[in-house]
Amino acid sequence: MTFPEIMQMTGNILCWLFLVSGAFFSLIGGIGILRLPEFFSRMHGGGITDTLGAGLILTGLMFYAGFSLVTVKLITILFFVWITSPTSCHALARSALAHGLKPELDASILQKKGDKS
Repeated sequence: MTFPEIMQMTGNILCWLFLVSGAFFSLIGGIGILRLPEFFSRMHGGGITDTLGAGLILTGLMFYAGFSLVTVKLITILFFVWITSPTSCHALARSALAHGLKPELDASILQKKGDKS
């Protein structure tokens, strides 16, 4: 096996590893959006899907594309996803708090907090 063949095989393995990992985290984030009990914890599920799932999928596509203009475009998309997703999630949470939506806390957490103060 020659060096270029080894590099091609390594790139393919990394590509599939990132694609499968991204699909896994996107699935977990989607399940979290459906299953978590309240607004603020559902935002966590959405954040996992946006940042980790999309980031890993885009990285896998970069390995698939190799060094080309497509990779530059994917890096640009990844940059904007990583900038806009947490910013929009933060703005959404602040808006919810400003409009009176409060996070639901576990009673045991509140009791521990009350014991310390």
